[in-house]
Order: sequence, then structure tokens, then C-alpha cells
Amino acid sequence: MTRGTPFPDTVTLHVAFRIVKRGGRKEMQMPDGAVQPRRTDSALVKALARAFRWKRMLDSGEFASISELAEREGIASSYMTRVLRLTLLAPDIVEAVLDGKQGSEVTLARLLEPFPVEWEAQLYIKAKAAEGRRPKAPPKIDIKRSRSRRCQENLRSSPERSCRRLCRP
Repeated sequence: MTRGTPFPDTVTLHVAFRIVKRGGRKEMQMPDGAVQPRRTDSALVKALARAFRWKRMLDSGEFASISELAEREGIASSYMTRVLRLTLLAPDIVEAVLDGKQGSEVTLARLLEPFPVEWEAQLYIKAKAAEGRRPKAPPKIDIKRSRSRRCQENLRSSPERSCRRLCRP
């Protein structure tokens, strides 16, 4: 265009993207290779914060039971137990959620569904979901093999004493 040429009335811009539903809202998804800005899922972050806060309140003895805490918070105890399960997530998944790098497959609705307690199985399921496949079942994980060294020593010295529920013989 030169100085004397008038600007056109309309300009057409083509951008490759698709709209997907994520966490109950619509979101633009860019094609592979395009840089997407990091966006934290505020509902998921809020649920994680609540879960860890409630766990801390229960561990401190401030409340004797989940039902007592749920009554105080004004929510159903069944919902509270589902949210409290988020404290069992693998640290890698929690960190990804807080950094906004969890991917579209990790939503609050999916995390409130039952998931395996073993971190390796959680990461396996997350990887398969990222590939677009929903695994039928996570691989069997040998709990004895995945125990920490300190936990194994506790079991050898006194089998009745264990670090956590998974370490029971």
C-alpha cells in the first residue's frame, strides 16, 4: 500500500485453533507446536488449597472427624472426603497444577473421581490421558519395591510399626 491507497474496510485474519470444553468452560486450544500461555485452573488450585487446609485441621486435632469439620464448613462430608483425596496426589501433579502446566486432561471433575494412591500409577494415567487414551487399569505396582528405605528398615525392625498405611506387611 502506498500513501494514496485507502485502507480496506475489512481485514481477514486466519488463526488455527479449536474450542474445547475444560472444567465446565470453553477454551481455545492452539495447534501442536504453538506456544500456549500458562494458565492455572483456579478451581483446581482452590480445591487443592482447601484439601491441604482441611487435612492440616484434622491432623492438628482441631476437629475430631471429617463429619464434624464438614458440618463446620457447611458442606457435605462426602464432598469433603473427595476433596481431601487430593492430598494423595503425586507431588509432580500438584506442582504442575500450581504452575499451570497440568494439561487439559487434568480437571477438577476428573480428580474428584477415584484414583490410585500410588504415585507411579497416577503419573501413568496422566501420561496416557495426555496421549488422548484412557487406560483401562494402571500397571500393577509392587508396593514392597516402591517403599522408602526408612520404611523397609522399620518393617524389618518391628513389623507392627509402619510409616504409613501402604507399608503394612
